[in-house]
Amino acid sequence: MKFFLATGNLHKIEEMKKILKGNNIDLISKLDIGDIPEVVEDSKEFKGNALKKAREICEYTKMPTLADDSGLVVDVLDGKPGVYSARFAGEGATDKENNKKLLELLKGVPVEERSAYFISSIALVFTDGREEIFEGRCYGSIGFEEKGEEGFGYDPLFIPKGYERTFAQIGAEIKNEISHRANALVELKEFLRKGLDD
Repeated sequence: MKFFLATGNLHKIEEMKKILKGNNIDLISKLDIGDIPEVVEDSKEFKGNALKKAREICEYTKMPTLADDSGLVVDVLDGKPGVYSARFAGEGATDKENNKKLLELLKGVPVEERSAYFISSIALVFTDGREEIFEGRCYGSIGFEEKGEEGFGYDPLFIPKGYERTFAQIGAEIKNEISHRANALVELKEFLRKGLDD
C-alpha cells in the first residue's frame, strides 16, 4: 500500500517510516517527488490541521495521504504551546528557541506541577473522499533543563511517564515504541489490517 506523507519535517518522515516498517506500507514523501505546496495550519485543533493538510495534499498528489499534526500540551500553561508547538517562540523559531521559551515560562514551577503530554493526530484521506483520524498521546512531565542529544522539538525536555530520562536521552528505539506518534500509528496499522482482512 502506498501513501503520501504530507510533511516537510524530515524528522517526522524518518520517525514514521521506522515505526511503520515491515507493515507492507510504502511511504512516499517530498524526498521522493520534490517539494509540495505549503498548507496554512489555521485550526485550533490538532485534528483540524491534520485533516486540512491531508485533504489538500491528497488533491495535489492524487494519492492516499497521511498528515500528522502534533504538539506538546503543558497543564500549568493552560495547554500551551499546543497547536503552536513548532512556532511557540515565533514563526521560524528553532527547537532551541522554543525550548528556551518553555523553560522561561516554567521558571519556579515545582516538579509536581510540570505535568504535560504529547499528542499526535494523524489524518488519512483517500482519493475517493474517505477520511479517518487516529490519535495518540504520551504523558509525562517537563524537566528543568535540556538533556540528551537525540530526537527533535521538545524531546530534550520531555520525560515520559515511567522513565527518569528525556525522549532525547532514551533513544529512538524506545521512543518509537511509546511516543504519541507511535500510539496513533498503532491505531492506523490496526485500521489498515482490518481493511485488508475484510
